[in-house]
Parts: sequence; C-alpha cells; structure tokens
Amino acid sequence: MNEAPGLADDRLAAELRGFGPLGILAILIIFAGNLLVVSLGGLLVLLWARRSDTPWREIGYVQPKSWSRTIAIGIAFGIAFKLLMKAIVMPLFGAEPTNQAYHYLEGNSAALPGILYAVTLGGGFSEETVYRGYAFERLGKLFGSAAWAKPLIVLLTTAVFAALHYREQGLAGVQQATITGLVFGTIFAVTGRIWMLIVAHAAFDVTAVAFIYLGLENDMAHLVFK
Repeated sequence: MNEAPGLADDRLAAELRGFGPLGILAILIIFAGNLLVVSLGGLLVLLWARRSDTPWREIGYVQPKSWSRTIAIGIAFGIAFKLLMKAIVMPLFGAEPTNQAYHYLEGNSAALPGILYAVTLGGGFSEETVYRGYAFERLGKLFGSAAWAKPLIVLLTTAVFAALHYREQGLAGVQQATITGLVFGTIFAVTGRIWMLIVAHAAFDVTAVAFIYLGLENDMAHLVFK
C-alpha cells in the first residue's frame, strides 16, 4: 500500500531533522558544500531548513526590528573588530604584519570582484549560516538546554571554524579565526539572531581586503606596537 504524499513528506522532514542516516548525510553534504563551493553551504542550509520544516528562527533567521539599524551596527562592528584584530590582537600573538596567502590582492583590481564575492557571500552569508545558524541548531538538538550546552557549542563550532583556516592561512589564520569564532559564536548564543553577524563578518573580511589592496597591512599592524 502506497504511503500518502503528506505522510511521506512528514517522514522525510523528520528524518532530515534527526540524526539517523539521512540526517547525518545532510550534515556531511552541507559542510562539504561549504568547503567546495563559495556560498553553497549556506544555500544548502536554507534548503535543508525549508525541506525539514525547521523554523527559520532556529537557525537565527529572525527578521530584525530595524534593517537599517542592524546593517549599520553590523558594518560598524565588523570594521572596528578587524581594526582591533589587526592593530592589537594579532601583533600580540606575534603574527606577521602581512597575510601572505592574500598578498596577491595588493593593487590587484582584477582580483577584487572575485574576492569580494567570496568574503561577502562565502564568508558573511555562508560561514555564519553554517557555523553559527546550522551548527548551533544541530548541536543544540543533541545537547539540549543544559547550562553547559551553549558554551560547549561555542567552543566546538569555533574549533572547527578555526581549524579550517589552517590550510590556507597557517597558524595566524587559526588564531584569528579562533577569536572571531568565539566572539561571533558568543553573540549568536546570546541573541539567537544571525543577520547582524552576517553583515559584521562580511564587513570584517571586506576591511581586511581593503587593507591588503591599498597596501596598508603593514601600517595597520604597527599602528599601536611600533
């Protein structure tokens, strides 16, 4: 006897939300997609949320009370955070003043469209959607609402997020991603809202690109510690 379409859809949604074979396969595909194609991971999360009947708010997609205020705060926070990291935090870690992995961007106008697409949609949208929105939802279902759950989720998501920066940016990339992951993760754990973080992450990365493109990296790295 064939199963009614509605019941089949409900069962598929439940399996996608669960941690059986289909749920685990969805997790693997989403994280693999985020590594292989710019912005694909974030798009797959949105597709997963829609098909699994997961409320948008559970992955942080809550409509802001004021879009203009959220965007303004995100831009200001992202720029200020990058300045803090470049001028104070990373020098304290003993990081090199220039990011060799992206040094090719200096004065390279032809490379700007590609890198700006990568840091806004790949970094801002996709990384926040995957490592904050989706990962927090999945781990939250596993760990429950105990007091230790959210701090542990922040640490686990930060560890994965940071480790993935090693191949391209080395130890300095891991150090920076650890700090940003802890900060962004803590904000998401407290607020449960992702839009400001998407904008802030994009602004953070665009500011980094601007420093490199304009040849200001070395100056900014020695702004405080000469």
